[in-house]
Amino acid sequence: MASKVYFVDLRANPRLNLLDKTALLLEKLGIREVIRPSRQVGIKIHFGERGNLAFIRPQYVRRVVDLLKELGASPFLTDTNTLYKGSRSDAVVHLETAIENGFDFAVVRAPIIIADGLLGDNFVRLEVDFPLLKELFIAQAIYRADALVVMSHVKGHELSGFGGAIKNLGMGCAARKGKLAQHSTIAPKVNKKKCVFCKTCLEYCPSGAIAPGPTGKRMVIEPQKCIGCGECIAICPSGAIQVQWNEVGPVFLKKLAEYAKGALWGKADRALFLNFIMNVSPACDCYHFNDYPFVRDIGILASRDPVAIDQASVDLINQEMALPGSALTRNVSPGEDKLRGLYPKVDWEIQLDHAEEIGLGSRQYQLERL
Repeated sequence: MASKVYFVDLRANPRLNLLDKTALLLEKLGIREVIRPSRQVGIKIHFGERGNLAFIRPQYVRRVVDLLKELGASPFLTDTNTLYKGSRSDAVVHLETAIENGFDFAVVRAPIIIADGLLGDNFVRLEVDFPLLKELFIAQAIYRADALVVMSHVKGHELSGFGGAIKNLGMGCAARKGKLAQHSTIAPKVNKKKCVFCKTCLEYCPSGAIAPGPTGKRMVIEPQKCIGCGECIAICPSGAIQVQWNEVGPVFLKKLAEYAKGALWGKADRALFLNFIMNVSPACDCYHFNDYPFVRDIGILASRDPVAIDQASVDLINQEMALPGSALTRNVSPGEDKLRGLYPKVDWEIQLDHAEEIGLGSRQYQLERL
């Protein structure tokens, strides 16, 4: 059955600006029937890595916050800490980066809650029976929220082909242990050139998997004891403990879809999705820069179905002519697959196919232009 997807372009006039159009999309989704008064509503957003400017502007978030407050809800902005070492790898630097990028209370009028806590270990373990995964580690604030408004910046992505609602849910709502489970099947490793033998990791490893190496000059990780929590990656002051990124291709994309469904556990009927096809950069917003967009700004989509909204987003991108001078140098004509042009070895459709198979949504959609 085809899911409804609403679309607005980026034309505006004195009677209807882009913020008004954002509110209109949520009204069409039936936000007044979904949101319950006095309940906590998470606005899932990517705050952008420090130095990256492709993230969704905070003024759009403010409009969503205002609408939620009008309905009597208690909205909060949320994201999870990153697996890699960067400007969002723990709650302190994450909050600093969010505020630097404009998501402070004075602008958005809602607090920020880092969903998986200070070091990414605040999660709820879910027992599931998915084709690949039997347990999930979902950030606690995501799990506890009564409803979600998922605001996703659509862009290319070097591992998943593209990032949209499914990526925002699957990776963005997983605690660090869940992120590691998606990216790797083996224990992190210690870079011997970076390890300064400070032994900080010894204080945080809950399973005793880290110990001094035979030379007494660096730490080592015993894979048999490692439980995959990823905490050592976050706390290593020299960035010496690193992920072994061995889970790529179809398995990674399927795990991503399974985590996306887990992120909606208990509130699949209380989740609304907005996809912003603007500043369509070729790579993830997790980089400390953003490259020139490879297609023009197209518009904003809204749906209750994360699979349908992502499929519609990709279709709209592929209908475009590539922008000259961008990173996209093949499949540049309208109708050609822009994502495969960027990442020819990534079969981006796997995440949508698997998401449909496990009941997350439908690739079939009906697009209604407002």
